[in-house]
Amino acid sequence: MTSQSDHPAAPAPSPASSSPASAVEIRHRFDAAPAAVWRAWTDHAVVRRWWGSEPEGVVTSARVDARPGGRFEISFRDPGGDEHTSRGEYLRVEAPDVLELTWSWASEPGVRSRVTVELDGDDRGTAMRFVHGDLHGASEHDYAAGWRRTFAKLDEVLAGRR
Repeated sequence: MTSQSDHPAAPAPSPASSSPASAVEIRHRFDAAPAAVWRAWTDHAVVRRWWGSEPEGVVTSARVDARPGGRFEISFRDPGGDEHTSRGEYLRVEAPDVLELTWSWASEPGVRSRVTVELDGDDRGTAMRFVHGDLHGASEHDYAAGWRRTFAKLDEVLAGRR
């Protein structure tokens, strides 16, 4: 469970906005086989155990249809009692290596971004390259910090401690 480096990816122009989009790139190593990490991203029962950036948050519902054109909708409650729902559509699903999906919050209609997850297994576990891109100023979230906290929870799940 080592978090390697986080770097902002190069901004790219977006047809949806006159300002350039930004992206968050996180490279993370999991002490687990690629199949286990893939399942954590694509099986609603496993997603329920780690989704959400609040360490003490609880997933209240998870629908995952991980196929091109399939949709996901995951809700979690933070320790203050507020519920947050993320949703999107799977654009690319290449088991067990690549997931690409759209991302939006129910609380931010019309604000949509894109997430890409690339997994590469070796004899030490799984290296993940995660990019949350097409981010524009409309969203108030600190995605880099939130995703790092979320992946710490996933580390715990994959290690059997959560």
